[in-house]
Amino acid sequence: MLIIGAGIAGLSLALRLAPRPCIVLSPARLGQAAASAWAQGGIAAAVGPDDSARAHAADTIAAGVGLVEPTVAMIIAREGPARLNEMSQLGIPFDRDQTGGFALSLEAAHTRARVARVSGDLAGRAIMTSLVAAVRRAAHVKIIEGMRAIALLHREGRVEGAMVRSPAGEGVISAGHTVLASGGSGGLFATTTNPIEARGSALAQAFCAGAALADVEFLQFHPTALATGSDPAPLITEALRGEGARLVNDQGIAFMSRYHAAADLAPRDIVARAIHVESTTGGGAWLDCRDAVGARFPEAFPTVFGACMAAGIDPRAMPIPVAVAAHYHMGGVVTDLEGQSTLDGLSACGECASTGAHGANRLASNSLLESVVFAARIAERLRNSLIRSVLHPRPDAARESAVLAPPRVATATLQQLRLSMSANCGVVRDASGLQRLLDWLDSQPAGSSVPSALLAARLMVVAALARTESRGSHFRADYPATATVPRRSVLRRNDRGDVLIEHRPVGTDATKTQVETA
Repeated sequence: MLIIGAGIAGLSLALRLAPRPCIVLSPARLGQAAASAWAQGGIAAAVGPDDSARAHAADTIAAGVGLVEPTVAMIIAREGPARLNEMSQLGIPFDRDQTGGFALSLEAAHTRARVARVSGDLAGRAIMTSLVAAVRRAAHVKIIEGMRAIALLHREGRVEGAMVRSPAGEGVISAGHTVLASGGSGGLFATTTNPIEARGSALAQAFCAGAALADVEFLQFHPTALATGSDPAPLITEALRGEGARLVNDQGIAFMSRYHAAADLAPRDIVARAIHVESTTGGGAWLDCRDAVGARFPEAFPTVFGACMAAGIDPRAMPIPVAVAAHYHMGGVVTDLEGQSTLDGLSACGECASTGAHGANRLASNSLLESVVFAARIAERLRNSLIRSVLHPRPDAARESAVLAPPRVATATLQQLRLSMSANCGVVRDASGLQRLLDWLDSQPAGSSVPSALLAARLMVVAALARTESRGSHFRADYPATATVPRRSVLRRNDRGDVLIEHRPVGTDATKTQVETA
């Protein structure tokens, strides 16, 4: 069993596979290369006395603007409390109320306070710390640090492992089953809260192997990243707005009530576009936490406080400059309800998967929830399967699978790509900008294979061009209306490597969709 990625999704899955042996590939030392460790919000779960799985699922569906699969929303909402309790038993110190229950916070687009946190904004770090310690103790898990997958080994519709790259060179690891858990695509954009190495590698690798992808045009832009020029940009958690902090312009005037009735607690896509407008037409945007948090900042939100102070900003005494940043990819590798992709031998979990849980606009703090719920489902399926697992390199595997290593992307090309993606495939899009970006991508030198970052970007741009409506995080200035019938987009490749795309109604089994050329 080969797990590509060592964030919360990959490590949770590895632990649950016991006693089945598995390999976990981590491109850096465990805990240092995963966006999971930077997650500030926490885990959404319906554990409050006034909450229910039905209410949580309803909020998830509403936030997703018609593209959430209702069955999946109910699965993660129903199974979430059990997964949260298991994580607590692992030793993760979730904040508690006076009765000993989870102290729950309210975040945007939730109708209940249901986000379990650790010391305000330390959830991701605390969860990763506990998972890393547990995985290092687990005898059934082999960890390979400093190694990343660069292509999937595949033959006749089956994935057989991965081609890998490390400082020592390139090689192959063959496996009876491979799981992609390698994160998102924010590093394709100039301003992101993700590790800049998060460039959609899972999208490119799965596409080249022939797997179906879905909804890759939907990239969630977090409305409040610290706007001080850092790369990546430190996240300013929306829990601050849940505490009462307000977004203001350069004159100190709150502006969100002009954009949505929920004002500062509007869905993320609306807040992101509002900040984009204020930043491009006015004097920028700031988050004023002085009255809402004030002197409590160091204890209540230590991560944000530290990032601000390191940038010379004291959030107790001054507003925080914020900007929109690429944050979370709702689309990804299509899976069924047990995390199985459209290819034999390949599953996907976490941000790189498209389970149908997030639709066009992810509900806050549902990402870690989806990761642990589907890690449990994949582990249950694979533990009980008869999959042959070969855990040693085979020198002939790459030749047998006819897989070529994609070239590295040049630094100058990557910088141009990131700027172009933010300008033309960002918070506000239109046909002319998207086509300009697509033409540039097609003009890049290419031999027998294309750098994964360029291919992942191309998939997103093609899907964004094909969706001629505005929905959730995908806003087309030339098509501002939302279509009456919501349809998911499903992408595959043909034998020539062309992108095939079809828009399918919600509820259609995307793992069985047959697509035609767009």
